[in-house]
Amino acid sequence: MIGDLHCHTCFSDGSMGVDELVFYARRSGLDFVALTDHDTMAGVNRGEQLGKRYGIGVIGGVELSCWDQVRGRKVHLLCYLPQNPDRLAGRMKQTLESRDHAMHESLRLVMERYPITEELVMQFAKGSACLYNVHIMRALMELGYTDSPYGDLFRQLLAPGGSCYVAHEYGEVWETAHLIQSAGGVCVLAHPSVYNSIDLMEELAKAGLLDGVERFHPKVKKQDIPAIDRVVAEYGLIPTGGTDFHGSNTNHPNPLGTCVTEQTSLERLFSCAKGKRS
Repeated sequence: MIGDLHCHTCFSDGSMGVDELVFYARRSGLDFVALTDHDTMAGVNRGEQLGKRYGIGVIGGVELSCWDQVRGRKVHLLCYLPQNPDRLAGRMKQTLESRDHAMHESLRLVMERYPITEELVMQFAKGSACLYNVHIMRALMELGYTDSPYGDLFRQLLAPGGSCYVAHEYGEVWETAHLIQSAGGVCVLAHPSVYNSIDLMEELAKAGLLDGVERFHPKVKKQDIPAIDRVVAEYGLIPTGGTDFHGSNTNHPNPLGTCVTEQTSLERLFSCAKGKRS
């Protein structure tokens, strides 16, 4: 029994719809797949219904965008199976509105430099809870200005420090971890290597705010693995695995099931979620 516990759809910045994601997750041989779109759970109900049709377990979740104020960097927390998802709604709405406003400002700046239109960009953003960098980049790809969504042109335009970058607000990470706890969700630190969250990982674990860490991820750094394994063992955390699947909205091949959560960890996650209901 295996599961890919980090997957995105076109409700955020993935290229696939929920229907396709669940169907191909089953075709890929997975027993479980988690829907973890950025700051929205809009696709979860549909995914759960499709899971029953296709014979695959669909785990409802969300990837919450946060800010580590101490270190001045982003961090992502995965929330699985929240018992009271309404308690997350306010935070998700604030993040989405802030991101959408900032991204439309970025789009305005990009359109001053390139002949893309808002109509073209919104074709790639169809169904998404807000506008994302990748939607703008896909429009630029469509017109032949780049051959990848996150290459040199992205860094020049939309990455922090880029000529069209506009910052937006994130929820504070400690506040968000407490929010997940109050919602009765299983809290897992996503890809600790991506935003250099190793020190924060131990601080959150020590405070009892983490249930797990995404140990298996395409971008885990080899030098971080001993620290991750030590914290997982010391604090009894659940080591999870996820592909961080975005379909074609990525630079590198990254098929579903590239990184998975094994049976023991899945059983622990379900047990943890059940315990939060009692």
